[in-house]
Amino acid sequence: MSVQTPGRSRPRAYRRPVSVWWWLRKPTYLLFVLRELSSIFIAWLVAFLVIMVFSVGRGADSYRGFMDWAGQAWVVVINVLAFAFAALHTVTWFLLTPKAMALRVRGRAVPARAVVTGEYVVLAIVTVLVLWLVLR
Repeated sequence: MSVQTPGRSRPRAYRRPVSVWWWLRKPTYLLFVLRELSSIFIAWLVAFLVIMVFSVGRGADSYRGFMDWAGQAWVVVINVLAFAFAALHTVTWFLLTPKAMALRVRGRAVPARAVVTGEYVVLAIVTVLVLWLVLR
């Protein structure tokens, strides 16, 4: 049992100060921060698509108004940035999957390369299916 004397405090552990720019020191840190930042752009894409579906549901005039708004330069720039961040998010997520999920078939570990390749194959199939649905 420890008895503390009045007026004396316990020593604090030393905490080294961390720069606000810590994430610029290594490319892996930068990639981590950019991947986390990508969630903002993913939210933008979701909102953009929800607004588009809502305007389609309200009729041709509403959809034309949406397309006029979506054609403005600042919206196009945000959408291009959002696409780039979505691609970054997808690639980094696919590369992390084998590390986060130990996949086994018949008791043997599936190689990481096979898991990532499978993800890209499924992505390509879904992309072709969506394109077929949209462009038919």
